[in-house]
Amino acid sequence: MQSHDLIIVGAGLAGMRAALEGVKAGIDVAIVTKIHPLRSHSCAAQGGINAAINPQDSRDSHAFDTVKGADYIGDEDAIELMCHEAPEAILEMDRMGTPFSRIEGGLIAQRAFGGASFNRTCYAADRTGQVLLHTLWEQLVKAQVKVYEECSVMRLVTDREQAIAGVVAYDIKTGAVFALRAKAVLMATGGYGRVFLSNTNATTNTGDGMALALRAGAPLADMEFVQFHPTGLRTSGVLVTEGARGEGGYLINALGERFMSRYAPNKLELASRDVVSRAEQTEIIEGRGINGAVFLDLRHLGADKILERLPQIRQLSLDLEGVDAIHAPIPIRPTAHYSMGGIRTDKYGASPLHGLFAAGEAACVSVHGANRLGGNSLLDTIVFGRITGSHCARFVKGEKLRDFAASEVAAVKGNLDTLKSRPDQGVRPIALHHRMAAAMNLHCGVFRTVEGMREGVSELPGLREDYQKIHLDDHADDFNIDLLRAVELGHLIDLAECIVRGALAREESRGAHSRIDFPERDDAVWRKHTLSHWDGAKGEVILSHEPVRTLGRAEYAPKVRTY
Repeated sequence: MQSHDLIIVGAGLAGMRAALEGVKAGIDVAIVTKIHPLRSHSCAAQGGINAAINPQDSRDSHAFDTVKGADYIGDEDAIELMCHEAPEAILEMDRMGTPFSRIEGGLIAQRAFGGASFNRTCYAADRTGQVLLHTLWEQLVKAQVKVYEECSVMRLVTDREQAIAGVVAYDIKTGAVFALRAKAVLMATGGYGRVFLSNTNATTNTGDGMALALRAGAPLADMEFVQFHPTGLRTSGVLVTEGARGEGGYLINALGERFMSRYAPNKLELASRDVVSRAEQTEIIEGRGINGAVFLDLRHLGADKILERLPQIRQLSLDLEGVDAIHAPIPIRPTAHYSMGGIRTDKYGASPLHGLFAAGEAACVSVHGANRLGGNSLLDTIVFGRITGSHCARFVKGEKLRDFAASEVAAVKGNLDTLKSRPDQGVRPIALHHRMAAAMNLHCGVFRTVEGMREGVSELPGLREDYQKIHLDDHADDFNIDLLRAVELGHLIDLAECIVRGALAREESRGAHSRIDFPERDDAVWRKHTLSHWDGAKGEVILSHEPVRTLGRAEYAPKVRTY
């Protein structure tokens, strides 16, 4: 049985940055990833990464903007840590060779982003995530980190003391199931956008790490807070960066009106994402959209600026909507984009389950609270990838390998064989996924109602029952994507239950969670985190709550958010 000090699940920015810290500390670190590291969804982040590197800006201002943007439910110790570490994180990536866009004189260029009081978003045209990912991959190859590529983790294994013993993985290339022992496991598997029918995420974003942690006994936090990005392409949901508005793009309705003055008279298009998405959805609901969309207008920026700073956006619009942004407005709509929730951790990435850590979108530290500011997600991955990797390295030096029961591998093999051999009862994974995702869009979207969320909860037993009937058309051992998608669907159903139960329980509107029946924020009752736990006996998710970690600073006291 192969063993390592630290196993990192996921090879995006958070996972790779954590691995480099493990190498630096001299521990045996390995990455398990179901796709090639350069296909990780971090590469889809377009607009930029926040840091107060301009002498006229400040780390404290960045922290205040983040606390406010989070609608006062982010953990303030983690927020301050991230914002104070941000400048060095950016400069370190610069030293590694990240090709940031530059201003005259060679300084890193920064653009405006939503909810920020200063232009602090560093960028590389509209491909920032991609260049950061390639930079870290170069470092990973240089360090000769072991990567189990195209291997999907199927189970988190604990010993009798409920401490992490390792993982069971499935080799997509061969169909082999194998064990990996470890003193610690770090989940860096990203988000779960595929819970929703309309989303900006890759098909691989199925929240595997969150679901595996939940079933292993770790709590998830704040799963009801799902960010709907204001600018997903109308037809596909593919992301159009906030950087397009940061460069001066306008949002207009079917009448040609620049409508954000009705909703955020000061910040306009650069209000926080939850505010802009609700404004767009309101315009659409009230009949000022076309075919369920409003428009992003870049025409006034001119061809030169679009081609220099937003070339990918123009190409995506051409390819997927048939619209040339130089000459016509782009049809866009709010689209499921990011999870503020995840595996509950402290500010060092440690979960309550001994030996389990998490970083990036898979984690809930919580720096994003009820609404993430644009540009803070990439920062989250780099800062907490480094911090959590360093903390893991210190942790494993005082740990031993735990007992790993061989029966765990046999159980996973049995589950996969059952899926492949199940008789045809007329239920296909893709059809069941579509049913679940459509229900989540309908019942847990930008605006939520008690009736809709109750309907969502009522559909869960039927989804679980039909999941036990799914039939696979592919029975092969190697590259059986049908089988992989079926396993991922089980993860998505678990996470959908966490989202809808948390949303139904939270009787207020805060950040991305907007209830028609409870339109106001209720700090007296609901300034607290929701924790989701898996109850194996009942076969369902149950909820508890815990306080927000606050620092007592007067400037962080909850106020009405205006932009």
